[in-house]
Amino acid sequence: MTAESHILKIAYDPTYAHPLPEGHRFPMLKYELIPGQLLYEGTITEENIFAPEPCKREIVLLTHDEAYLDKLINQQLSAREQRIIGFPQSPALTQRELMIAQGTIDCCKYAMQNGVAMNIAGGTHHAFADRGEGFCMLNDQATAANYLLANNLAKKILIIDLDVHQGNGTAKLFENDKRVFTLSMHGKNNYPFRKEKSDMDIELLDGTEDETYLKLLSDALPSTVEKVQPDIALYLSGVDILATDKFGKLKVSIEGCKQRDEFVFTQVQINKIPCVVSMGGGYSADVKIITEAHCNTFRVAKEIFGF
Repeated sequence: MTAESHILKIAYDPTYAHPLPEGHRFPMLKYELIPGQLLYEGTITEENIFAPEPCKREIVLLTHDEAYLDKLINQQLSAREQRIIGFPQSPALTQRELMIAQGTIDCCKYAMQNGVAMNIAGGTHHAFADRGEGFCMLNDQATAANYLLANNLAKKILIIDLDVHQGNGTAKLFENDKRVFTLSMHGKNNYPFRKEKSDMDIELLDGTEDETYLKLLSDALPSTVEKVQPDIALYLSGVDILATDKFGKLKVSIEGCKQRDEFVFTQVQINKIPCVVSMGGGYSADVKIITEAHCNTFRVAKEIFGF
């Protein structure tokens, strides 16, 4: 990868918006709408966007079991395994997952040059070494973290997981690896109902509103950054914390969600920590609300990092 001028680099490919059966509850359309809106309003141009290649097998195997990867590639997931993941298997879907994982790896390199880089998709934190679940097949942030560690590009990594659902796959993958600190702030009574143990779990009660949410975050993140002293931060910016979300159970406003992003970006920026963003979940009934909340993350990153 060649050095770039100071520019916000964004991983995206049209395959991110993978076609699903009619009426499927996963809002795949958002992966078209987010870049479309950001381009339309002039927040970004085509120059900001790059299309990742599929992640190489040997890199995926730093995180995932070979037998599981082969199941994905050879379309050998059982009906039950597909049901737990939530998507019907297809070669195109596996290709999409490999591209998203590589997108997050590439974003790490761009973030080290420019302060921040963002993946339009990703945040697949429910994927374990040997299985997927909850719309997650390959864990993009874990794959990126293991790639950085294996190639001596980072010695200490902080994962800031602010999706409404606990990053159970990520927590399990790094439970015995002190080089990766996992912080998950999530709904206490939400999926997954069997939680794993992150390095820091902040559990939110149903109905948590802006003030409480932002106070808990502001109490936890600065001290964690100071304690961990990470070389890079991987931020999962799920917008399923919104009051409008069908599955979130919280009552955070669009403005509160934006303030969350501002706080995270400010903390990493003042501490000169490169930051890579994966979008994570969002399930509001109106896809325009999901799109707006995700677009705010890009707008705020552009402003705080001075693009």
